[in-house]
Amino acid sequence: MRIEANYIKAVQFIKSAASHGAQLAVLPEYHLTNWIPDDPEFGNLCAQWETYLDRYRALAREHDICIVPGTIVERHEDAETKERKLVNVAYFIDNKGEILGRYQKKNLWHPERPHLTSSTHFPHEVIKTPFGPVGLLICWDLAFPEAFRELITAGAKMIIIPTFWTLTDASPYALSVNPNSEALFLSSVTTARAYENTCAIVFVNAGGPAGSPNSNYAGLSRVTVPFLGAQGKETKECSEEGMSVVDVDMRLVEEAEANYKVREDLGREDWHYLYRRRAGTGGRGKL
Repeated sequence: MRIEANYIKAVQFIKSAASHGAQLAVLPEYHLTNWIPDDPEFGNLCAQWETYLDRYRALAREHDICIVPGTIVERHEDAETKERKLVNVAYFIDNKGEILGRYQKKNLWHPERPHLTSSTHFPHEVIKTPFGPVGLLICWDLAFPEAFRELITAGAKMIIIPTFWTLTDASPYALSVNPNSEALFLSSVTTARAYENTCAIVFVNAGGPAGSPNSNYAGLSRVTVPFLGAQGKETKECSEEGMSVVDVDMRLVEEAEANYKVREDLGREDWHYLYRRRAGTGGRGKL
């Protein structure tokens, strides 16, 4: 839980991305603290969340780059009861350092549930960004197509997913059948979500230390778009930490919708599944 060292490493990646012309930098879930909730110091580190959020805002202004700083676990205390709770939050920070949107993780992975508070029934909200309408999800949300449907029916064209997903999240039985079953899950589902929702998926997962290809980290960070599939040659098939700069042509999303008409069907008054029906706009950007 080397929070300051992890922050410094994240800054190096963001500065490198900006120097390569990237307009948006995305970090993984739990990138500052890792996920060690039973450690006595974990809660105290999470109490520093606002300090690091402010530092990311300043970094975005300094380097003229939008940032989704993975997730930041926040510790909050009720003013009356003094009860403490932890929430896992992703932010979208624009290149002026303004917070355009915030999402608190809804679908908690089973080991997280004793420690984190879910956003439960709060609706998924679409964020107006320089790249068009964007949705934020976190890690295990990937397994729930309902979350994606709610976002795209509200107009999202790009969905960003900071993640901390390891190869050992599979059960012993699954690992005995296929040691790479979680990698199969991630590669298959990110592609499926891009196609079935005619959207771009920005999936950024934690990778293992450089030079440790046999760690339990899954990595596989990628941008997935209809017609082309996974993009990001430096990281899309890699389990080690690293960085890909991907030029995302949002015309692919529009052409996919013209071809498959998923949003059109979802927006029909006589559509036979119940989803929220709202519209949005598109854009183009380099990630």
